[in-house]
Amino acid sequence: MRKSLIAVATLAALAAPQFAAAQDSGNWIVRARAVKLNSANTNDSTLKGTLDAVTVLANPTAEINDKWIPEVDITYFFTPNFAAELILTYPQKQTLYAVSNGTRVAAIGEFKHLPPTLTAQYHFTGMGALRPYVGVGLNYTNISDVHITIPAAATVAGADIPLNLKRNSYGLAAQLGADYALGGGWLLNVDVKKVQIKTDVLVGAAKVGTFKVDPLLVSLGVGMRF
Repeated sequence: MRKSLIAVATLAALAAPQFAAAQDSGNWIVRARAVKLNSANTNDSTLKGTLDAVTVLANPTAEINDKWIPEVDITYFFTPNFAAELILTYPQKQTLYAVSNGTRVAAIGEFKHLPPTLTAQYHFTGMGALRPYVGVGLNYTNISDVHITIPAAATVAGADIPLNLKRNSYGLAAQLGADYALGGGWLLNVDVKKVQIKTDVLVGAAKVGTFKVDPLLVSLGVGMRF
């Protein structure tokens, strides 16, 4: 009886790493991440010139707020190394600020943006539980619920100037990250993305400049591979 128990225990010990490895493999990963959005807040010279011409602000520009956002992503592995990842969140509300000489002076409006991103990834193998990856892809951003007005007190003419934004943006995305296998299919994930997001700024139907968000997205999350 004792020999039988020893034999069963030995077989279980030998099978455990293989079972854990099986649980940490699969074609799919679903992750949830907390993401810090850090905007580049870049205005082109046309927009700067337009703002300078119509406002009483010194060296006027515009910028949005940085914020934490939730993210869900779905990864599918075509091979152990090559995968595609779809990155999703819900429409995010952003506040737009008027800036004078590098200092925010007033919130002038808000808008929402929905920025799904699709990347092609290469995952490095042979490093045990650590699984780094790199990715490149495309971003599409839909902009909605735009309510932006330069208030009369800040304009040369002493009248409100409503601004609008083009509703669609297309750009490139680059990604660097790593998963750490915890066993049982569970993963810890760190991820950094740089995404091109820009939109035309409009007064009526006339384009008066371009506003680039171009965020750096730094995230930490958990996932399940199956």
